[in-house]
Amino acid sequence: MSDAFHKPTLFSGSKFDALEGGDDPARVMRVAHETARALLSRARNAGDPAVVDRLVHYTDEHGLDAVAELWARSGPHTLPGALWRLYLVRLLIHQDPAGVSLLFQRGTEVLPTIDALVAGAPIPAGPDEVTDLADRILRGVFEGDFALALDRAAAFCRVAAAGASSVADDQDAASPERASELTTRALRLTTTAEELTTCARLARDGALE
Repeated sequence: MSDAFHKPTLFSGSKFDALEGGDDPARVMRVAHETARALLSRARNAGDPAVVDRLVHYTDEHGLDAVAELWARSGPHTLPGALWRLYLVRLLIHQDPAGVSLLFQRGTEVLPTIDALVAGAPIPAGPDEVTDLADRILRGVFEGDFALALDRAAAFCRVAAAGASSVADDQDAASPERASELTTRALRLTTTAEELTTCARLARDGALE
């Protein structure tokens, strides 16, 4: 999932100056980390729900490209990398809530773990429920327990991945191409889940930077 989008920006002014030309990876990474820390600090110190609302819905207005340039190239086990993946998960859900809810629901039926409970979605979870869950998880990043929000997103990805694999098996004979697409999605979701789980552990240790 993490390599699916690239393009323009989130902040302006001096932060953009540091990115100009893209010829200094160290500077790009430094700006990614600085902006990620600044974003979290602003949201948590503001004590203003309106600020959190704007951050949760930022990509609805500006597109995912608005955060990709700063964070998409960050390592998977870093603060900007974690934020990038959380926005990607939210976009995945918002772009196709009906399809994602189908995969999530199937996942709850075939995955013998507590991941569905950790994710926090009601069961059964329809399109409205998974869309609301995506927003609640991202909101938790900015005003709740950051590590818990990462764990919830990881759990959601694991359940959806299990559902995608199961539906792929159903489609294998009748629609091999569709089955292949679902298998690829399952692999990407599984990878994202592993990355977010590692980030959650680092966050609890105070080592996610």
